[in-house]
Amino acid sequence: HMLAFVMAQGRGAADRLLWDVAHTLQARGVAVAGAVQINRDRAPDRKCDMDLHVLSGRDAIVRISQDLGRLSHGCRLDPAGLERAVGLVAAAVSGAPALLIVNKFGKQELDGRGFCPVIAEALGAGIPVLTAVNAGNLAGFKDWAGPLAHPLPPDRDRLLSWCLAQADAA
Repeated sequence: HMLAFVMAQGRGAADRLLWDVAHTLQARGVAVAGAVQINRDRAPDRKCDMDLHVLSGRDAIVRISQDLGRLSHGCRLDPAGLERAVGLVAAAVSGAPALLIVNKFGKQELDGRGFCPVIAEALGAGIPVLTAVNAGNLAGFKDWAGPLAHPLPPDRDRLLSWCLAQADAA
């Protein structure tokens, strides 16, 4: 299975899990490309800031949220920020890493934007991919990925062992 996904309950749970797995792999010397998300809480009446940490030789941090004001309810994703992160990840993928970890397959990806082309490129190059999917996007993700999609439990050790097995097989 080249494309694994995890679903985790609780706000930010999948982000923290993928962050932990990615940095554990990097510490073990596995060449990981991709991006993990860290949300930073601000004042209680403000929505959190969303940052993508691009996993490459030198970690770059790209803000992908916009502050639309405290009364806003719209989508806060900054598409320009996301595309900047995608460009950095695409450059890292061209260096043939052992593994690609993408913070999530979300609405942008369902529309064929965001990390969707980079994920497809990695899979085409034989690079295994780990991502997170939320319940609302699961059907669309499965439509896109078809039989490639392999569910993994939200368990750090299980994710690590899958990643290490994929990296060894590469």
